[in-house]
Amino acid sequence: MGMHHIEIDDQVWDYLKQFAEPFVDTPNTVLRRLLLEGTDAFDQDEEPLAIMNIKGVPKALSQILEVLYEIEINNCSRTEATHRVAKKRGTAPQTVIDKYCRQLNKRAHEIDQMLSEPTYTEFRQLLKEKFTSHHGIIEIYFETLIGGQAPLPDNPDLTMRELAPSLDS
Repeated sequence: MGMHHIEIDDQVWDYLKQFAEPFVDTPNTVLRRLLLEGTDAFDQDEEPLAIMNIKGVPKALSQILEVLYEIEINNCSRTEATHRVAKKRGTAPQTVIDKYCRQLNKRAHEIDQMLSEPTYTEFRQLLKEKFTSHHGIIEIYFETLIGGQAPLPDNPDLTMRELAPSLDS
């Protein structure tokens, strides 16, 4: 299904947010439900996908970690993971690719090579070098991901404390 980009003002945006399930709905799924529910055009099979948002983490890092989640937990290829994250966020796959290629100054085949390592050592280091002020969250994320503890709970709006309760000790 093709997608179109529209501009809406703050008042309409705020109205839509009243009907949205945070980090599940996109503006499109809210509009679909409001405008088409109860009609033949309503596609109930369209399943919303959760977006992971770690509070205080740049959007680029969050999207990169989301791609990693799709690869590790949902056994997707990098390409499939990229498309899933783009769909969840209502953006183009190229926008997501930009986060882990251009911003990390790597080509797709270099990223694929780093992602093929079982513990993602080189990729983890690259992220820590790029996002220096988020070193801790990157390390915790990788440890929970590799440890088989999916870091995406029912409420994917994570804080550092939710990722690592041991920090309170």
